[in-house]
Amino acid sequence: MVLHAERERLVEYGKRISQEKLSTGTSGNLSIYNAEEGLMAITPSGMSYFEITPEDIVVMDLENHIVDSKRKPSSEWALHTVFYKNKPDIRAVVHTHPIYSTIFAILNKPLKAVHYAIADAGVDEVPCAPYHLFGTVELAEEAIKACGNSKAVLLANHGLLTCGKDLESAYGLTCNMEFVAELQYRSMSIGTPVILNGQDMKQVLEKFMTYGQPGGKKGY
Repeated sequence: MVLHAERERLVEYGKRISQEKLSTGTSGNLSIYNAEEGLMAITPSGMSYFEITPEDIVVMDLENHIVDSKRKPSSEWALHTVFYKNKPDIRAVVHTHPIYSTIFAILNKPLKAVHYAIADAGVDEVPCAPYHLFGTVELAEEAIKACGNSKAVLLANHGLLTCGKDLESAYGLTCNMEFVAELQYRSMSIGTPVILNGQDMKQVLEKFMTYGQPGGKKGY
């Protein structure tokens, strides 16, 4: 089977986004890019994550040519490929509809530095891309444009997209951004959040560069 290991990981993490309520039903999609092969493994369209098998995962190139699959790829395949084309250091993309992040996407407002964990995205503010119909090239183009140097971007009236050096990193970033979004929402409900200033966040971003064990994952 082509990209067998990648397909197994996507099956595993697909269940996790449902179990941890980062997306509901069959919504949301995940992918892994194998740069050596020039191929992307992506979850299929409209299937329950609890029913997907490795054989259901679609393998395709970045020009929408299916290489190995009996299924249709996620309708958001263009959203994934545009990130791999424009961010050559990333190897995984996670697109979900978590409640608090999506609330700010509905408001068309960015996530701000209410907590230093936002620095996991590599920036001090996670932007919100303008609304476009799901599953369109226009959405993909606006998302990568709005994302800039960030590893996360909100999609207006839609959800959240994160990317990373591997699937674990991209998934962990999704969880961190949802954590920040919940803190921002809850603090706004009782007052005006104090946003960490540029100097504060510069120090955090610098410290994140050497945080944790060499080659290991972050934990705050």
